[in-house]
Amino acid sequence: MEPLVEPPTPHKRTGRPRSAEADRAILGATREALVELGWGKLTLSDVAARAGVAKTTLYRRWNGKNELVVDAIAALFEEQLDLPDLGSLHADIRGVVLRFAELLNRPAIRTGLMAVVAEATHDDALRLRIREAIVDRQKHLVLLGRHRAQQRGELPPDPPAPCDPALATRDADLIFDVIAGTVVHRVMISAAPVDDEWADRLALLLILGLTGVRS
Repeated sequence: MEPLVEPPTPHKRTGRPRSAEADRAILGATREALVELGWGKLTLSDVAARAGVAKTTLYRRWNGKNELVVDAIAALFEEQLDLPDLGSLHADIRGVVLRFAELLNRPAIRTGLMAVVAEATHDDALRLRIREAIVDRQKHLVLLGRHRAQQRGELPPDPPAPCDPALATRDADLIFDVIAGTVVHRVMISAAPVDDEWADRLALLLILGLTGVRS
């Protein structure tokens, strides 16, 4: 009988494992530097010093300033933009609009987002990273809000199967684009306030469209 031979052990990556704590420190330091220095003067060396890590730690994780700033913005949205159940579709929309506007008004997000969007006009890879890290990660809020509204009877249920899943995705994308695009334009282009009255009117407009578009 031939002796049993154990399969070869897969090669393991060398070096220290990635530290979530170090990542949080780096992203926080990036937002701090954006506020104090602005986009033009921000460097990876300064961020590393603020975060208390070696510069090589940043270079192993990010290819450059653009990617680092995108991830710093994305992390803040991930942590602080949510959709608590406020009891009605109108209240849910109003709440997320006000919270989104509040985040956009933070100096780090305002400075960083405007800068990377400008850079992305001639950098397709950066545009993709913005979409994947910031935009796509927030679209689940639309699906959650629509599901809640359907459960309350405020919106009609999805059509019975078989249905076109691409249609549902396009609808969710459109809803997200309307909310995000309107708030971003209001805050960052028009520099106009997003107050309770404005958020109420936007929520009403959206609800009228959502309940009437397929009736």
